Amino acid sequence: MSGAQIRERIEQLIRSESLIEPGGEVLCLVSGGADSTCLWHALGVLGYRVSALHVNHHQRGQESDEDARFCRDVLGAEVVEAGEPGMSEAELRDLRYSFGAGLLRATGHTASDQVETILYRLVSSGSTRGIKLRREDDVVRPLLGLWREETRDYCRAESLGFREDSSNPGTVRGVIRSEILPALRRLHPAAEENILALARERPRLPRGLEGALLELLNSRRGSGSADLGPALRAVREYDRIYLEQGPLPLEGSVRFGPWILESELEGLQVRCFQPGDRLAGRKKKIQDVFVDAKIPRSQRRSWPLVTRGEEVVAVPGIVAAPGYEDAVRATKEDDQ
Repeated sequence: MSGAQIRERIEQLIRSESLIEPGGEVLCLVSGGADSTCLWHALGVLGYRVSALHVNHHQRGQESDEDARFCRDVLGAEVVEAGEPGMSEAELRDLRYSFGAGLLRATGHTASDQVETILYRLVSSGSTRGIKLRREDDVVRPLLGLWREETRDYCRAESLGFREDSSNPGTVRGVIRSEILPALRRLHPAAEENILALARERPRLPRGLEGALLELLNSRRGSGSADLGPALRAVREYDRIYLEQGPLPLEGSVRFGPWILESELEGLQVRCFQPGDRLAGRKKKIQDVFVDAKIPRSQRRSWPLVTRGEEVVAVPGIVAAPGYEDAVRATKEDDQ
């Protein structure tokens, strides 16, 4: 495959996922390896305004210094000295991502890295979560559609030199790369493609939550509920299901849906409306309070009620029980 064809695939991913604005500025985090060298060169040829940054962690002595020299002299990278021998891979990664904060940054992660990440997370935590195309701190991965060998093909096609990291075989990724993946390929030649497919699946709920919801949906009873975690419950009423926020201690300031509730009074809780609720000290039903206040039926289930013990002492934004008129301060987000 030619360099132009590989660039076209990179550009297709960038455009389809809106990773970089056309002609936009991007800082490439480069190591000097084939992946980041391919990234730096391809983005520049594609018309993006590219700069480069290399973080010298000093983990491999002279070899680290030669990597830094290559990145500075060949890729025009700014070189930052940071890190100490003995730091873990995770610590080094966090250190690298601390530089260039606030800028759009790109890394050379490939589909091969994605497969290795999924395998590691699968065996270490039971998760199949992969590398994100865009991190929350604006780090993007335009090469996730390429395999590692394709970045080397690109460098050879464009006559680009690159560095080889001699420490890779001793890392977790090195073990996966040299021992586990070859064994999986012997089991099935499409092992890597099939593992990569896991990253394309839509995110799933944690197993406990998924099991609770499935049990609720499959129940033969007409109604029921399932706790999904602190202050959150799924409720089923015949052919419909909805989420309901459970009781929360009202200590200082709490968020309840779009509401911010504050109180200095001890012993208060916040929960959703339940049939039969009445306002403390009065005979009036909360249902009638909602009707009088013209609160749409669709909003009543999620409207916060402030309780003390079994009594409803306030319906924020509408009414408070005698003696609780100033006990709760309530602000709704769409009112700000």
